[in-house]
Amino acid sequence: MSRIDAKFAQLREQGKKAFVAYVMAGDPDYETGLEVVKGLPAAGVDIIELGIPFTDPMADGATIQLAGQRALEAGQTLEKTLQYARELRKTDDTTPIVMMGYYNPIYSRGVDNFLTDAKAAGVDGLIIVDLPPEEDDELCIPAQKMGINFIRLATPTTDEKRLPTVLQNTSGFVYYVSVTGITGTAEAQAGDVAPEVARIQAKTDLPVIVGFGIKTPDAAEAIATVADGAVVGSAIVEKIGAGESVDDVLAFVKTLADGTHRG
Repeated sequence: MSRIDAKFAQLREQGKKAFVAYVMAGDPDYETGLEVVKGLPAAGVDIIELGIPFTDPMADGATIQLAGQRALEAGQTLEKTLQYARELRKTDDTTPIVMMGYYNPIYSRGVDNFLTDAKAAGVDGLIIVDLPPEEDDELCIPAQKMGINFIRLATPTTDEKRLPTVLQNTSGFVYYVSVTGITGTAEAQAGDVAPEVARIQAKTDLPVIVGFGIKTPDAAEAIATVADGAVVGSAIVEKIGAGESVDDVLAFVKTLADGTHRG
């Protein structure tokens, strides 16, 4: 059983939904970013989504784009992002780590090299937003063979014809993008999300987690009542970008986790 599967099994036993927190690796610098990541489990985070800084993050709004720029300017690399996973695993062997980003840095490193290093570092899953199912042989299938979950995005425009293709080689969980467009813009509405989540759940046994547009504890709670969990990214990254202390960032994360768990 993978760490992701084990985490969802544990949460089901506890009657809780999953809270997933996204942070950009290396933002605002290596040491501060690592301190935030190490503090996430104690703040109630069930799954850590670790952003890979990239120069052209086309699915992301200004908040995540700026975080990536700060990280790159501070010297963050894919290797240093893998080092975050290695460092966390020294003290935490249970919290799943999912790396989220774009294919170019992985391609540049070499797929086999990256997957070998990611597995050794303790990475559990990948979300690579610019690789469609038609490119599964590129990274998805090799990752699955290495025991690394490949998590796919479904969106409001994923219709009944497209959905089976999206779900075909997905594992770990399905990430439902609650709004059309980029991260950090429109707010997710539970009433709009509920029928879409139910539609996906009818086609898969995997948990369906909702992200994009969730910014407050109340919003996280509302989404968690209609899905298997919630992802918050931009709202956390905004706190980091504003220069708030690590303690203050983690205190905010805890309010989001508590809201999700109430759901």
